[in-house]
Amino acid sequence: MSLSILRIATRKSALALWQAEHVADALRTAHPGLTVNLVPLSTRGDEILDQPLAAIGGKGLFLKELEVAMREGRADLAVHSLKDVPVTLEPGFTLPAILPRADAADAFVSNDYANLAELPPGARVGTSSLRRQALLRAVRPDLVLLDLRGNVGTRLAKLDAGHYDAIILACAGLERLGLAGRIRARLIPPTWLPAPGQAAIAIEACLDHSATLALLAALDDVDTRLTVTAERTMNRALGGSCTVPVGAWCVLGEHGLHLSGMVGEPATGRMMHAEATSTDDDAIALGEQVAAALLNQGAAELLGL
Repeated sequence: MSLSILRIATRKSALALWQAEHVADALRTAHPGLTVNLVPLSTRGDEILDQPLAAIGGKGLFLKELEVAMREGRADLAVHSLKDVPVTLEPGFTLPAILPRADAADAFVSNDYANLAELPPGARVGTSSLRRQALLRAVRPDLVLLDLRGNVGTRLAKLDAGHYDAIILACAGLERLGLAGRIRARLIPPTWLPAPGQAAIAIEACLDHSATLALLAALDDVDTRLTVTAERTMNRALGGSCTVPVGAWCVLGEHGLHLSGMVGEPATGRMMHAEATSTDDDAIALGEQVAAALLNQGAAELLGL
């Protein structure tokens, strides 16, 4: 069975729409003559902005309504930021394509200070990410950390209104929205690890829709899938969800896959790090190895396992 039209379920934020249109363009290029339409939807993760994600169910709240649309036949696929996708998908769904990864670093954004080191004692920094909170506590325990929810535009508006001295966002999101000029400093590995899968765009579809899966397979980037599989496997082995402060960064080099992982404690900045290399590019074994090393250091206590 061949398809001539694909419908993409997407959140309504500017970044989500950019990512969905990016996928639509890639599909049109890969399959000339294919019509691709966007189906913008609102999710609970977008609607509940007065509480941290960890307190209301995690990043999976960004997926549920999109998955319902696919189950009900109102959409054929959904586009997500991979870092928002739970390590275990709902039954009946799969990720047939992961696009080439963009800049995975976090961004230090401030109107008054050039980097973290320049912030004065007691400066107010906005982020609701437990991983970012733990990393901030580790390097600057004197800072005041405040919750920050909403889309990229909303977060920048709160900074510009003077509610924060600095905020932490993802470089990829700012760059995709044409806002790279707001990045004052990049927070990079090995000191600062991103979220597992950060800066990669994932496509989700129903496992039994073979015609759709065949079209989407053309967009899959093998190297990105390999590296994010190691990161997500590590996260899964640590009981991964957005309610635990886990960072991971995997690169593919001449000596194989190299994975760095961390677990932190937001309240104290206590950190545990581990890393390993796989010369045979076994991403799953590598992810499990680094997770085991973190657990051997006592990470289970920080993760509440």
